[in-house]
Amino acid sequence: MKLRVLLPAVATAALLQGCFFTGVESTPKITASEVKRSEVPLTREDTFLARVAERPLSMWYEGMPFVVTDARVSRVFGIEESEGAALAGRTIRFVEATESLGVTGSGVTDLIFTTHDGRRLAYRINRPKSTLLTGAALTVPFTIQQDMVERVDSLMRGQRLYTLTGLWRSDEDTPQRGLKFVAVSIDSVSSGNSLFPLKVAFHTADSISGRLFIYPGATDSAPRTFATVFSFSDPWVRYPAVNPEMRESISRGEVEPGMTGLECRLALGAPKEVSRGANQSYLRETWSYEDGHYLLFEDGVLVYAR
Repeated sequence: MKLRVLLPAVATAALLQGCFFTGVESTPKITASEVKRSEVPLTREDTFLARVAERPLSMWYEGMPFVVTDARVSRVFGIEESEGAALAGRTIRFVEATESLGVTGSGVTDLIFTTHDGRRLAYRINRPKSTLLTGAALTVPFTIQQDMVERVDSLMRGQRLYTLTGLWRSDEDTPQRGLKFVAVSIDSVSSGNSLFPLKVAFHTADSISGRLFIYPGATDSAPRTFATVFSFSDPWVRYPAVNPEMRESISRGEVEPGMTGLECRLALGAPKEVSRGANQSYLRETWSYEDGHYLLFEDGVLVYAR
């Protein structure tokens, strides 16, 4: 009885051991987090604003301007909500950083600012001043360092670029229908909002105005950076297979019968779901999008869109 029980176990173990040495199953799985960013070639767009960041406290100076982006700044300075609302969109200026002992006996730092009407505000950080002075970039919530905005403005103003998205924004950062893959001239860069501190204003050759809110720094630092929305070179060069007659529709984010799958992806982005089938006459493929768009292809050509 024992022999009959052990034989299958031994056979199973042998089979499992054989699997470990196939050269396929034993290969470690590589995850996305293990792929080093340095292995991906950096483009000019990736590096253009990569070094732009808010200054560390060691580089702050008396009178340094900060733009208030949100009424919630009242929570930062411990003031009334109405006072915070009155500060939104205005500039406050840095005065000094003072250190004192907190309730636990450890050092705390108060960053002192003045408002447009002369009031003093304090933002307390529960760390000694010496630690802050040796640290990296320092951010005051719901504010933007104005000199960072001015640095980007000097880099971008007057540049001729190409848009990579038709999801333009209004001055208030609400969605506005625009054009992708079109040449634009940069008019200015001003302060944005708490999420995207840079507001880039531009216009097309046809005097169509648009805005895009972006985040400075490296490409992987935020979902909307320079490299994700702008290109220095004409994007159409990357897609020689696109029918020139379809470019205008693609720029508007629209599809039309006769488009290929590539052309539809450029116009609408990647679909949420794809299903495929075939009969004796043709291959059929349907694409579904989260916003309700539905595309039907026959032999790789769009025949119906909804």
